[in-house]
Amino acid sequence: MTSKQRMRIAMAGGQPDQVPVAPDTSNMIPCRLTGKPFWDIYLYQDPPLWQAYIECAKHFGFDGWLAGAPLEFEEDRNTDWQEAIVKRTPERIITRHHRKVDGREEWTGHCTVYYIADPPTWGVPLHKVGLPDAPPKEWEDVFPRNTWRPLEAYHQACALMGEDGVVGPAVGLPGLGLQPEAMYEWFDHRDQVIARCEAQHEWIVARTRKILALKPDFLLIGISGHMLSNPEPIFRQLSLPTLQAVTRLCKEAGVPSQIHCCGPEYALVKMSVEESDLSSINPLEIPPMGDCDLAQIRREFGHRISLMGNLHTTEVMLRGTPEVVARASRKAIDDAAEGGGFILSTGDQCGRDTPDANIRAMVETARTYGKY
Repeated sequence: MTSKQRMRIAMAGGQPDQVPVAPDTSNMIPCRLTGKPFWDIYLYQDPPLWQAYIECAKHFGFDGWLAGAPLEFEEDRNTDWQEAIVKRTPERIITRHHRKVDGREEWTGHCTVYYIADPPTWGVPLHKVGLPDAPPKEWEDVFPRNTWRPLEAYHQACALMGEDGVVGPAVGLPGLGLQPEAMYEWFDHRDQVIARCEAQHEWIVARTRKILALKPDFLLIGISGHMLSNPEPIFRQLSLPTLQAVTRLCKEAGVPSQIHCCGPEYALVKMSVEESDLSSINPLEIPPMGDCDLAQIRREFGHRISLMGNLHTTEVMLRGTPEVVARASRKAIDDAAEGGGFILSTGDQCGRDTPDANIRAMVETARTYGKY
């Protein structure tokens, strides 16, 4: 059985030949393995992150899980705004976006900070990095920068992954953002928030239809940290209708749907099982980062949803030994793998300095202890 087959079967709740294993190495570890400054990947797209991830999966031999695959339709292209480098240091590159309006340059009031050995930070206020609010007097274009035509990167990612894993484009859900201002807006201007979320609902559903026409391996519903700012009462009003619509479309198309929501997730598991057609959910973080227990969730919800998780990224993956990782992997398999519908993974993304030996121990345990 190939990794692609294994992952799709498990995501849909079935039992493959063995427990799939896909530690979340979505960003930092692939970048580290390139040996390049991280800004080469994120800013210059050399290589693009999706390519670095696929090469990382092949390097370690785990089942590839390209969640949030690159996907751009023609109407997504915005050629008005251009990114420009406004400051360089040995450890950072800082950029702002600008465009021409009536013959003059207009600049955004925030910036992006690209680091030499960490993922970038977007939307940073200018004063936090010592930049004035005024337009820069000098800047440089981002060059050379790899670019792709609409849909080109997606098809390249699918071809490069091949049978070594699954490739899934992503949509989100409407709701409150993680900024404090979002909560104030909910109480002070609720009608505006609801109207915006209703418009987002229509856009997300339309985009889901377009994505499903491509017949992807799966569809990711990426909502990192969503339940922190959208606890159940708010989620039900702002997010649940879209979750129901998107997962229903996926079910009708025969495409597995999967949520990624780091942080507390138990209430989301319950709503997803009882009130939507969601196929799979991750990363099911344990306390204190989350509120999930694999064995408890499997007992309560059975095989009505596929589970993906949930080794602790710090105490087990980063600080643990290969023996600690193997023991935690066996426990997760014991807790949730019986009968299928389980993917062994981590409770969110592995840190940059996670030892390679620990990742290999996780993979080896799944390949041996995880056989059905």
